[in-house]
Amino acid sequence: MKINPINLKAINSYKPQLRPVKQTEQGASFADKIEISSAAKEMQVTADYNTERAVRVQQLKADIQSGEYKVNARQVAEDMLKYYRF
Repeated sequence: MKINPINLKAINSYKPQLRPVKQTEQGASFADKIEISSAAKEMQVTADYNTERAVRVQQLKADIQSGEYKVNARQVAEDMLKYYRF
């Protein structure tokens, strides 16, 4: 027994089905927007950090060249153990 569909659109599984697309407002502009979170804004403030680091690096270079820089072996060993244990 064969049943013929009445008033049904045939579905072809090999062709993508077209779906109606909602129309957006014609007057809307499609400009890119960016929103930066407060945490990201805090991370952007690096000017103070960079200047402090540059001063510290210059101080370390001067100490190393003059021979005044001393390495704390105990602190280095403790830090290495912390790094490799965890």
